[in-house]
Amino acid sequence: MGSSVDPDSPRFLRQRVLTGFGASAQRALAEAHVLVIGAGGLGSTVIPALAAAGVGTISIIDDDTVELSNLARQTIHGVADVGRPKVDSAADAVARLSPETTVIRHHARFVDMGSFELLLDADILVDGSDNFATRYLANDAAEIRGIPLVWGSAAQYAGQVGVAWDEKGVDYRDLFPEQPSDDDALSCELVGVLPTVCAVIGAMMASEVIKLLTGIGEPLIGRVASFDALTGTTREISYRRDPEAQRPGSLEERTAVSEPDPDRSVTPAKLQQLLAGDSTRGIHEMPPLLLDVREAPEASFVSLPDSVLIALGQLPQRLEELQAIAGGRNASIVVYCHHGVRSARALTVLEKAGFTRVRHLTGGIDAWSVQVDPELARY
Repeated sequence: MGSSVDPDSPRFLRQRVLTGFGASAQRALAEAHVLVIGAGGLGSTVIPALAAAGVGTISIIDDDTVELSNLARQTIHGVADVGRPKVDSAADAVARLSPETTVIRHHARFVDMGSFELLLDADILVDGSDNFATRYLANDAAEIRGIPLVWGSAAQYAGQVGVAWDEKGVDYRDLFPEQPSDDDALSCELVGVLPTVCAVIGAMMASEVIKLLTGIGEPLIGRVASFDALTGTTREISYRRDPEAQRPGSLEERTAVSEPDPDRSVTPAKLQQLLAGDSTRGIHEMPPLLLDVREAPEASFVSLPDSVLIALGQLPQRLEELQAIAGGRNASIVVYCHHGVRSARALTVLEKAGFTRVRHLTGGIDAWSVQVDPELARY
């Protein structure tokens, strides 16, 4: 995904001269894509701070509209924006501040696995939502994608900031193993929030994003910074993963993704046999056609040999092309993606279109790289 932010622009001079920062860190920001959940109190500081710092692409997801009661703390919006979708108001604010920044708007909620596809090109996920369901879903989605989650919360006179990154050994479930009911959450509507707490916490969240993208400093991994506006103090809470703790099922179970039945799926080991010419039943089978339904940037990074690339979003329009390549709708096809989520959806599309011998690779190319070919690059 391209960005027109110029890392050598004079506007970033005060950052480039920072000790340990320099031109390379500024380029890293210009090339980065950050997805922000929520354009409310926290997002109102995070989003413009990242744009001003030179982040090249910012995706914003929020299904809410601006209300007058938002404006005290959600300073990215103005009186003229009341009634507008927050994603539109936030995008307009970024355009005024940094016209070169690419802003991708998603006027929707971050829900279920439908939101996972938004992470495919993202380097970092930022959660500025106000409910536990979204926070835990964001944590699990970031874990599947293998990227860090920067999260923050603010209520009354206090707030917290942390970084969850499973690949570094801790995530949000290690801090709070049991997901509370959203009835237990401190709603700003009920208990209030000091507007400046949102600004402080949002600025700290933006700082964590910048640190993670550029490699400077020590991110809040395994640590939570807690700010108390009444005393003006910040304290730190450290935590770590309990190796004996029960994790709540597989990643797909946690994100409500069900696997197709065995007749509609194939394991990495089984696919390896099929590609070699499976003769386990005494009948030599021709290797199946491999259909990659990821996006082009993912496929250019790593793919299985001789795959046909048709992104999931293009699949319904390219069924005739696929039929011609495969040699008919009765040809053997194995669909794969990154983790098996999109391939399961593609499987349904192909079955409805009359393809009769289609299966999908469980766990995707990531599982293949772990179980079959450890030399294959992972992302």
